[in-house]
Amino acid sequence: MKKIAQFICVVVVVLSGVSCKKYLDLAPDNTGTLEYAFRNRNETENYLFTCYATLQQFANATTNAGFTTSGEIIYPNNLTKHPIDETGFNLLRGSQNSSQPGLNYWDGENSGQAVFRSIRRCNTMLENINKPVDLGEGEKKRWIAETKFLKAYYHFYLARLYGPIPLIKTNLDITASTEEIKVKRAPVDSVFNYIVSLLDEAAPDLPPVIDNQAKELGRITRNIALSVKADVLMTAASPLFNGNPDYTSTQNKDGQKLFPAAYDPAKWQRAAIACKEAIDACEASGLKLYTFIPPASIRVLPDSLRTVLTLQGAVTEKWEQNSELIWALNPTFSWQGYATPRLTQKGVVNIFSNPSTFAVPMSIQELFYSDKGVPINEDKTFDYPGRYSLKTGDDANRFYIAKDSVTVKEHFNREPRFYANLGFDGGIWFGNGKTNLNDMYHVWARGIESFAGPKDVNTLNITGYWPKKLVNYQSVYDDGFQEISYRLPMIRLAGLYLLYAEALNEANGPTAEAYLYIDKVRARAGLKGVVESWTDYSKNPGKFGSKEGLRQIIHQERRLELCFEGQSGWDLRRWKELQIVLSTPMQGWNVYENKPANYYQPRTVFTAIFGLRNYLWPIKDNSLIVNGNLVQNPYW
Repeated sequence: MKKIAQFICVVVVVLSGVSCKKYLDLAPDNTGTLEYAFRNRNETENYLFTCYATLQQFANATTNAGFTTSGEIIYPNNLTKHPIDETGFNLLRGSQNSSQPGLNYWDGENSGQAVFRSIRRCNTMLENINKPVDLGEGEKKRWIAETKFLKAYYHFYLARLYGPIPLIKTNLDITASTEEIKVKRAPVDSVFNYIVSLLDEAAPDLPPVIDNQAKELGRITRNIALSVKADVLMTAASPLFNGNPDYTSTQNKDGQKLFPAAYDPAKWQRAAIACKEAIDACEASGLKLYTFIPPASIRVLPDSLRTVLTLQGAVTEKWEQNSELIWALNPTFSWQGYATPRLTQKGVVNIFSNPSTFAVPMSIQELFYSDKGVPINEDKTFDYPGRYSLKTGDDANRFYIAKDSVTVKEHFNREPRFYANLGFDGGIWFGNGKTNLNDMYHVWARGIESFAGPKDVNTLNITGYWPKKLVNYQSVYDDGFQEISYRLPMIRLAGLYLLYAEALNEANGPTAEAYLYIDKVRARAGLKGVVESWTDYSKNPGKFGSKEGLRQIIHQERRLELCFEGQSGWDLRRWKELQIVLSTPMQGWNVYENKPANYYQPRTVFTAIFGLRNYLWPIKDNSLIVNGNLVQNPYW
């Protein structure tokens, strides 16, 4: 057995070019034999949970490329102290390289990024699942299905980052030759097809939902598998991987092409079918769009705030009570204090629980619609040229903006998702211990250093906008500390609806069914349907009638609905739009100033560095030396 473990270690070394300290993390500690790991049902279940281990570590938002490189949140890079791993955020500042790649999931240089190791654990599980004699047939089928899902998802995680990857279908035999160990990359279509085949094998033997949530919440269900399949096929059909002319010359050293040369429209139809299958399964299980139900302690709640709390709760509600949450990872979201402004002087004391440093650039703020449900630069009733002029809060807007608070005009007359997603100077912050409509907090963002005491960049939000959506309204960071934990969604029903609408439009152009699924999401957000909103209020009233126009609408709708959830970064990559989005300088308000006229002056915080090569991650140079069959990604 020791020889087997050593051989697997050699394979990891050849693939990644890193040392192998301990490949088999088995229970109990210091016992590294497969005979022990699969001697009975209990030990086999322990091994199944080691297959889940890397998946759970994906819950760390700061090492999630979809979260850190989306352009939705800026993290300051000039702090006097560095309390978090800033690698992912710094990638947008041009730090990515092939000698020591940031967020290096190919080599797995820390346990949370050891994805190839986790794939091999899954293979080991599948190869030994028949050994425990006390394992019932029903449980065995479920565990096999869970393992196949995990194996598929680990391949998918790597494919989104690297494109063509080696397919680790089985662990190599100890008699394998050196050339067999030196794996090569598989064509990207083969990668996606293999992932889908694993998900198809897994889905029938998975439970539709988790019945015993106290013991099993977080384990894989059929709804999860079908939803991930839809996501995989949407990714495969998207411009980054479907006939991308930037990659057509990329090939293995033997001349094998790694990307398809031509665009295949049939991929969208296949994705649409998968999306609808996932939606039907989820709805049959009772999933529906979330609606906030006020607790007994909130006796009066205006419709405007109810909608805001519904939109926040779709993300921050407990999994067990969230009617639209399809999948989340078990570790709770641990960054609420980074997304919360310091609402009073008392909050300043909570420097460790309330750093307040997740800053949202102005470009994201301006992405949200007007209250007419169209982009603010398209709304013929919105004063877009005068959006930076000053305006004072009044009674009509008191549940969004504090009365008598001076702010800019563009903070008025916006859609409910604007107020649910963003904290801004003068904006109402319902919660944090206060739910009385006559005594609510509002954000004070002007002259932060004077409000917080001595200037300390370690406590500064550098744009004047906070990702409010990431904070449970019941969490308290003021007089005391009480964090109401939640799990950041991986997939929720609203996102699945918009995936389906996107696939329908790409496959067939604008249709009534595509509008229907967009409008389901818009209605929950307090907006009228696409056709009505654009017809009545847009300067481009026929936009929804063409495939290209509806594509723009759907893409913006997904970015708004799923903002700050770690989804937009992946979407913008597969759409090949991230380079365009990041070409706009990251701006915020002049946060050191107290007077409104001085504070409300846009200033550039930094300019992102993102080129064509950054759509795919580089493979570490040393890995290419160790394994001569590997080729580098384009432009690195």
